[in-house]
Amino acid sequence: MDHLLALRAFVRIAEAGSFAKAADRMNLPRSSVSKLVQDLEAHLGTKLLERTTRAVTITQDGAAYHERALAVLADIDEMDSMAASARIAPRGRLRVDVGSSLANLVLIPALPSFQEKYPDIDLQFGISDRQVDLIGEGVDCVIRAGQLADTSLVARKLCELDWVTCAAPAYLEGRALPATPADLEGDHRIVGYFSAATGRTMPLRYTRGDEQIEITPKSGIAVNESTAHLNSLLCGLGVGQTYGFMTRRHFESGALVELLPDWRPRGNVLHLVYPASRFPSPKLRAFADWAAAVFAPCNARPY
Repeated sequence: MDHLLALRAFVRIAEAGSFAKAADRMNLPRSSVSKLVQDLEAHLGTKLLERTTRAVTITQDGAAYHERALAVLADIDEMDSMAASARIAPRGRLRVDVGSSLANLVLIPALPSFQEKYPDIDLQFGISDRQVDLIGEGVDCVIRAGQLADTSLVARKLCELDWVTCAAPAYLEGRALPATPADLEGDHRIVGYFSAATGRTMPLRYTRGDEQIEITPKSGIAVNESTAHLNSLLCGLGVGQTYGFMTRRHFESGALVELLPDWRPRGNVLHLVYPASRFPSPKLRAFADWAAAVFAPCNARPY
């Protein structure tokens, strides 16, 4: 028995409600289509279709099998399409959603190299710090940091991001530098970051050996966008935590000062994420490979 052809015959009959119509659509003799389904039922040991002189109906077992068969055939067709297109230069629209700082500080400055390598890919960047609905919003992939709870998504690791605590010299002038995270709860102003979805201001988390401390900001300013958060620190509005890749050049120039270097929060893994139900297209694979190379320098510093 040609298992794949039998699956296609069964799906065609279930959709058409007729062996004759299914045979016509598959350009096969009716006897061949009937034999394929008979062999499939014998292989499975169950009845998939009920035949009468007037109609063909699907059984309860057949309905469940039909649903899975549709998914299998869709995957096979997509695999075939992907393999056939592998020889063709990646092309078409690609929608990528990414956080503001990752876009402005890493991806956009590197885009000329992507355009030169893949001139036929039309990139659309959705830039914000909110969580997007990949399926509902027609997004091909997102770049996200942190834990991924959704098991329906496929994640490719791009790099590991470290957290640092810092402030501008203008803010620190005349103030005692914090020796422990607890000192931040005293006279220091905190530049916080709050979730656009929940409105909750994120705590500042610290780890040193087995010690873990969490500081909840009580004063200062809070924003919900990563680039604005960095600018708030640069303007001297207070102390805050942000990713190391965002601050390194500012540490070198003296625009920011790192604080509490012995108390380093645990970092986050940065992933490129897409739905598990989709095979990555050539354009998505091209972007993922390029993004992995672009984000490599952002890897957490060795301590």
